[in-house]
Amino acid sequence: MGLRDRIEARPRYKWYVLGVLTAVYASSQLDRQIMGILLEPIKLELGASDTQMGFLIGLTFAVFYATLGMPIAMLADRSNRRNIISAAITIWSLMTVACGMAASFAQLALARIGVGIGEAGSSPPSHSVIADLFDGASRGTAMGIFALGVNIGLLLAYLAGGWLSEHYGWRVTFYVVGVPGLVVALLLYFTTKEPKRGAADLALAAAKEDAPPFRAVARHLWRTRSTRHVIIGSTLAGFVGYGFVLWMPTFLVRSHGLSPSETGLTLALLTGIVGGLGTFTAGKLTDVLAKRDIRWRTWVVAAGKAGYVPFLAMVFLVDDFWTMLALYVIPAFFGGFYLAPTFALIQSLVSLRMRALASSITLFVLNIIGMGFGPQLVGILSDVFAADYGQESLRVALFLLTFLNLWCAVHYYLAGRTLGTDLAAIGPEPANVRGQPIAGS
Repeated sequence: MGLRDRIEARPRYKWYVLGVLTAVYASSQLDRQIMGILLEPIKLELGASDTQMGFLIGLTFAVFYATLGMPIAMLADRSNRRNIISAAITIWSLMTVACGMAASFAQLALARIGVGIGEAGSSPPSHSVIADLFDGASRGTAMGIFALGVNIGLLLAYLAGGWLSEHYGWRVTFYVVGVPGLVVALLLYFTTKEPKRGAADLALAAAKEDAPPFRAVARHLWRTRSTRHVIIGSTLAGFVGYGFVLWMPTFLVRSHGLSPSETGLTLALLTGIVGGLGTFTAGKLTDVLAKRDIRWRTWVVAAGKAGYVPFLAMVFLVDDFWTMLALYVIPAFFGGFYLAPTFALIQSLVSLRMRALASSITLFVLNIIGMGFGPQLVGILSDVFAADYGQESLRVALFLLTFLNLWCAVHYYLAGRTLGTDLAAIGPEPANVRGQPIAGS
């Protein structure tokens, strides 16, 4: 019996796979979000404007990441997902190292495109694998653990990025953060197996089906009202989230005078640790409350997103650093509240052979609009307001971005109103919407 077979034979094997996939996700977030802590030194060396840097961290990455995700997801619905993810990690890790070798803005943009191409092959297949290992009653918790990869990646990006950038420069930082992904790729490939499709959804697995074409999956997502609202809501959440994640380090440097290492430590504690607690809580809380009323699968997000708006707005209205820090604890906790419920719902609202592609379509919309235009808009607004507000123009831009969370909350609330009917239409997952427990939970 080989190493892979011995690991698979363990009772908690599915949790081991989830752990490895979470490490994969953390690696992708580390390589993606490291740009946030490095924005200011890169900008100064390359002589770029905020608008150019917004383009570098937004559209340059998002267009290729989001667009290529769909054909790769279609392949994942038909072939070995573990191998696809392993290859994807290798590509983005090598291209992150290449970022440190860039001699110009154009070369750095090309390297970031390479990172985006690699990361396109990671999340949709990972979502599909997790949905095959965990049933509907525990899928929110599993996705909550997986979504912790965002916070773990951010914690490492802020801590390592801040310290390495200050002591060794931004080029060495890229070299160092690119290497761990190669180790994770080997771990995934040599210690896990491709799971049986539908193992956690026996009713769906019993109905043999071929992977449907792109048009059929896209039509299903659009016509299913709860899915449509979740996709729109998550896109707005991503628009705000990416704008803040990639510009908050620069805000702390410009408006509060923090050094790169101080900025990294501050955001690591808030976004990494506090944010991680929030991300996991959302997934677990969703599973618990959904046993009483299935609508809480989306209403948890609606409540969190609307509730933290006043605190986030105040962050940009106060000048004292410690007051700002205390206020930011609440937004840090609720910032990633949408991740786990969204990932879990998309997998539950489609059939087995749609899962990777449905996830990819969701991520395409989220990332093209959210990642592509969120940071870009902040950069443009900062340049526009610079004439009137000078050094504080970025503060004004981020303050205005805050209120899009209310629009996001509306869509998650509306998704809950039809969620029970839409889940029942899929078949194997009972969906009582009036507070009755899910059968078998």
